[in-house]
Amino acid sequence: MTHASPAPVVRAKDLARFYGDVVGVCDLTVDIPPGTVGLLGPTGAGKSTFLKLLAGELKPSRGSIEVLGAPPFANPAVHSRLGFCPQQDALWDDMTALEFVEFLLRLSGFEPARARKAALVALERVQLVDAKDRRLGGFSKGMRQRARIAQSIAHEPQLVVLDEPLTGLDPLARHATLELFRQLAAEGASVLFSTHVLHEVEALTTNVVLLHRGRLLARGEVPAIRALLDRHPRRYSIQAREPRRLARELVELEGVEAVRIAEGGMLVVETRQPERLLEALPAIASAARAGIGAFESRDEGLEAVFDYLMGGST
Repeated sequence: MTHASPAPVVRAKDLARFYGDVVGVCDLTVDIPPGTVGLLGPTGAGKSTFLKLLAGELKPSRGSIEVLGAPPFANPAVHSRLGFCPQQDALWDDMTALEFVEFLLRLSGFEPARARKAALVALERVQLVDAKDRRLGGFSKGMRQRARIAQSIAHEPQLVVLDEPLTGLDPLARHATLELFRQLAAEGASVLFSTHVLHEVEALTTNVVLLHRGRLLARGEVPAIRALLDRHPRRYSIQAREPRRLARELVELEGVEAVRIAEGGMLVVETRQPERLLEALPAIASAARAGIGAFESRDEGLEAVFDYLMGGST
């Protein structure tokens, strides 16, 4: 006996949004299933535009989008089931945290007593209840982010949408916030969050949607995305006092496929044996008196994944 797949929480078809001559998203067709989904893309990929479209803040220029089975634009029935945490740091600084969350709940139709109770619960969940009576204008960047998250979950929405929700959070707050998202998912809510950092997604889900230049680039599991890197040589950038001298030595190292000097004198090394490079580099640099100042992988971020998917070579 086969079971039908659950209905998607978001369904976009030929979706486009333009800002004059600037493309936000274009011809985007994608179904986002229930559960926790990471929306990935480099800066300018169209993530924020897409989330504003599904939150009902923007009207499509072309195509259609449905959230929880209905168009979200100017639709209070959808808004009552949707929680949205935008990326913009726009708060009413004269309000306290409690007043802020409570006010938004009242706007959505909550009675005063229910709004107060729900606001306190939400602030407790983001570890701000002790600061509930402080004005938002005195909050740190991380506290302001948590206040925005609190308002997005206070009405217990069916779908929580968060645009770069971990920005500005210190390591402890990031850990606590990731745990909150896990709890929301365990309670039955769907969570869609955007990020440009792959390891943030890996901490929560294996289900990802990749956007690039306003279009759907790929959908898949995180391990499959990571595997794309393994099909190509790993690239490392090395800042050295004597890059040419170091390049002559590294080109002879087993597993190294290419060495070049990029703009600014940065040495770029491609190898299919990264462990060997990491092990041998200190001795090689010392013997060559190359004076290494910085060393980093160029393949840890999503930019490299997108580059590979698009068939680029940089």
